[in-house]
Amino acid sequence: MERLTKVGTVKSKCAHEIKNSRLGIGFEKLDRAVFDPEKAYDKVAAIGVKWIRIQSGWARTEKEKGVYDFAWLDDIVDNILLRGMKPWICLCYGNPIYSPFASVYFGAVGCPPIATQEERDAWVRYVSAVVTHYRGKVEYYEIWNEPDSRYSWKHAHAEDEEEPGPNAHEYALLANLTADAIHAADPKAKAVGFAIAQAYNFTYMNTALAEGMGDRIDALSFHAYTADDTLRPDYLKTFRRLLDSYRPGIEIIQSETGAQSRSDGAGALSGLSWTKEKQMKHQLRNMLHDLAADVTFTSYFSTMDMIEALRGLIGNKSSYLDYGYFGVLSADFDEDGFSTGSYTPKPSYRSLQVLAALFSEDCKPEPLTVRHVSLPSKRVKGHDCDDKTICVYTFGKDNGAKAIVYWNAVPLLTHTYEGTISFQTFGLDKNVRLVDLADGSIYTLPNEMIKDAGHGELQLINVPISDTPKMLAFGDFIDEIV
Repeated sequence: MERLTKVGTVKSKCAHEIKNSRLGIGFEKLDRAVFDPEKAYDKVAAIGVKWIRIQSGWARTEKEKGVYDFAWLDDIVDNILLRGMKPWICLCYGNPIYSPFASVYFGAVGCPPIATQEERDAWVRYVSAVVTHYRGKVEYYEIWNEPDSRYSWKHAHAEDEEEPGPNAHEYALLANLTADAIHAADPKAKAVGFAIAQAYNFTYMNTALAEGMGDRIDALSFHAYTADDTLRPDYLKTFRRLLDSYRPGIEIIQSETGAQSRSDGAGALSGLSWTKEKQMKHQLRNMLHDLAADVTFTSYFSTMDMIEALRGLIGNKSSYLDYGYFGVLSADFDEDGFSTGSYTPKPSYRSLQVLAALFSEDCKPEPLTVRHVSLPSKRVKGHDCDDKTICVYTFGKDNGAKAIVYWNAVPLLTHTYEGTISFQTFGLDKNVRLVDLADGSIYTLPNEMIKDAGHGELQLINVPISDTPKMLAFGDFIDEIV
């Protein structure tokens, strides 16, 4: 970057300054009260994301049969709305007053109400109460969380019996009842199916879709916890083809994906050589894949460092004091696993802030006449990068501004990359700047990097490329610079 001239940084925008965005973040696990949301609301709003995923907490809401206390959830929903963000709700988990075996598990995590008619009827009444209560405030309702995972789809069974685990037929039954209840309670609400944990689990999804979900859900949501972001485009294309085979128009939402910021975290992707910088790169790459695929919205997991508490047992504190470091805000922990401290931003906080400022309002994927080429490059003792791992996406705005986003998708955990790349572009504005999406730094290119080849062809020669996404912005793509 030393050959470029820095001219400023992307100005961040608060959520209330943005009307439309396809970016979100998770506010999960408040059904288990694992962090203080009051200290996080303003910091999340300052990122500029719009969609905030929260979990409904059946066991926390209905402690006496037929009596729903939404006070705790009202406080969260209203604070999110007050700051210009959009809450959406994942309907989960179990409730021990209907499913006794759920009393064993911290937060009744993963205990679906499927064993008896009483459980199913109670669940439908609960769903109807939630959707009716938040009519006009919440539009999207996700049906359960990761039902294809063993921790999240448990059964009441004898100790000498083997836990049968996830079952697409059972999930379809619950999802169909839930979707019908959502639509009956609020015809404008949308039912979101799956929150699938294993994005490659297409047999599970197809089975459930074939058993009625294909006629009922308005959107499919997926999770994809993997260090290999190059898998994401294929997942997204396959989701689209599978959904269209049932009913065109079903939306796709990425509802929960992130990475740890240190190697000693518990939960998904644990034990790997994560750092704060790798977390930031993982976030940028994956969310850009989603934006380029034109998903309805994509949500980063998560706001806070917090306990994972997915397999916690009541009365056994050590079973749920398993700390995950997925947050864009870091936290300390007290003896009960509650997130404490000042909630300090990580590099992933700033990178998400940059994405939110640039890829909002009318920004959308747009095919442009662009190709990357390998030219001689003294910077790397030979020629530009021509790796097969180069990833390039293009975007446009209604004002005619365009952008090229690119990076070298070398393996995040084992490689870094610094080199150069050249582009042939056609019909793009000669006013071009380079943005480092990690921190929002904006640079102008020296004259020797820009060649007007005539007839609308613009060549960008030996511009920097790394394993962290960068953007070439043409025209007035960047709203404000500081």
